[in-house]
Amino acid sequence: MRVDELKPAPGSTKNRKRVGRGTGGKGGKTAGRGTKGQYARNTVARGFEGGQTGLKRRVPKLKGFTNPFRVEYQGINLDAIDELEAAQVDPGTLATHGLAHKGALIKVLGRGEITRPVQVTAHAFSKSAAAAIEAAGGSVVTLPLPYKVRPAAQGNQFTNR
Repeated sequence: MRVDELKPAPGSTKNRKRVGRGTGGKGGKTAGRGTKGQYARNTVARGFEGGQTGLKRRVPKLKGFTNPFRVEYQGINLDAIDELEAAQVDPGTLATHGLAHKGALIKVLGRGEITRPVQVTAHAFSKSAAAAIEAAGGSVVTLPLPYKVRPAAQGNQFTNR
């Protein structure tokens, strides 16, 4: 068999219906469009709803709300800190070891265990992480945020727009 001998399976393809070829033939005159009117004349646009405000215009463009005062932390777990084998861990140490982005706000989370005393410096700690570090004989130092973070305004979803 060659490429030029390939063809579809018998019965799988059909010729398209040629409509509008005169009153004598099948599908002539109105060509299956009924009589007169907007739909017979091929003038209705996609999505047109007869003058009613269309779905595309009824649905709001933007949904929800983005809090401009949100503080994004990068989470670091205790087991990652335990693997570092450093006596002092701070955001700079984490960045040099590839565990955090440079300049990211760090939050230490309580997954895993810490088996030795470590002085951990970060911007935030979960309660379980702080308790585990202190239970292992280490210390927790909380850094201030590098910029002033205003609390989100109280109210509904439209307050801060």
